[in-house]
Amino acid sequence: MSFDALGLAPELLRALTAAGYDTPTPIQVKAIPEVLAGHDLMASAQTGTGKTASFALPILQILKASGEKVVPKGVRALILVPTRELAAQVLASVQRYGNGMRLSSAAIYGGVSERPQIAAAARGIDVLIATPGRLLDLMTQNAVSLSGVRHLVLDEADRMLDMGFLPAIKRILAKLPKQRQTLMFSATFAPELRDLANTMLVNPVSVDVSPRNSSAVSVEHVVHMVEDARKRDALLHLLHAEPRQTLVFSRTKHGADKVVRFLDSYGFNSAALHGNKSQNARTKALAGFKSGEIKVLVATDIASRGIDIKELPAVINFDLPNVPEDYVHRIGRTGRAGATGLAISLVGREDANYLRSIERLLQKPLKRELLGPYVLPERVAPEAPAAPRQTQGPRRPQQRPGAAAAAPSSRGHNLRSQGQRVPARGNGGGQRSGSSTAR
Repeated sequence: MSFDALGLAPELLRALTAAGYDTPTPIQVKAIPEVLAGHDLMASAQTGTGKTASFALPILQILKASGEKVVPKGVRALILVPTRELAAQVLASVQRYGNGMRLSSAAIYGGVSERPQIAAAARGIDVLIATPGRLLDLMTQNAVSLSGVRHLVLDEADRMLDMGFLPAIKRILAKLPKQRQTLMFSATFAPELRDLANTMLVNPVSVDVSPRNSSAVSVEHVVHMVEDARKRDALLHLLHAEPRQTLVFSRTKHGADKVVRFLDSYGFNSAALHGNKSQNARTKALAGFKSGEIKVLVATDIASRGIDIKELPAVINFDLPNVPEDYVHRIGRTGRAGATGLAISLVGREDANYLRSIERLLQKPLKRELLGPYVLPERVAPEAPAAPRQTQGPRRPQQRPGAAAAAPSSRGHNLRSQGQRVPARGNGGGQRSGSSTAR
């Protein structure tokens, strides 16, 4: 099926062609006609399935066709997201698809100055992407009015509840008009989220392209049983054996920083991404990872939301998540849009129970492979001491962490190779590759 079969306007079809997208994904095929028909929607879809386009395209078309003009401080379509990174990503998609449609769009999120956001809101915004906390801040200042919202989207709704945003969401809902279209997108639907959906949605159409226990079929899962004290050596061995751009997940912010300091001491160009980092540091880390300059990104689970790297070769779980559904979110960063991917988990004694929970969720055992003896590069510098705690960062509820990374080059060892400890030097490259899936 092609996009024009979905009833999209010529302007949107031209934008999709210019972006290199020619075939809609399953979530787009199912959701776009329902949104164009004005139905409320409850959609289960993982990251990387093209869900952003499934709500952005039809909303842009409806807004353009209505001919209405946004009033000062007003909003016509509101998209709520859990993190600033995802807000920026969704804004970029909306602007790409809506190019030439003369519809205004903006993102509002914490960690940056309110002034430009208040100025944008004062003019009125056709499509506003916002994190709940910063939106509430502007609402209390009467800088933005939601009385004219005709379309509401909750993107990654499960993540917002995980981060403690339910009270904020309820306060925002209280300011919205009753007559509106509401779309809820989530990878999982826990009972609490279903309860929220029942209060928000009216006769919703259910779309499910991401069953609760699903993981991308194009992703290979590998588990290495490792002593907790030797996890860092195991990670170093993997990154050294096959250099490529890699996202590494850690459960904690402190743990992510420790991994980065360790990798830096071996010459890896790595960076940490978590909620204690300033907005500038997070933006710089993401930009460096997307450009390929940073080969290893170590991230917490929540901070990684919004990372959109086309055909990321591998993710490594330095720690397993304590919520099994987060494993599905993590590995959704690789093997996207039909590409092949690799998800490696380093499992120590502390992770054993988490592994069992993940396997129950996926309804299958994950493949175990022996790792070692380790082949490690030569340390190029002493490991840096821990930096003083940063005080910048969002003043939002505590969030669960995750981590990400990539590596320098070496002589072409296989990723699961065995060998002796040998000195090696040099930095290697990772590469980015394209995708034809509309995000």
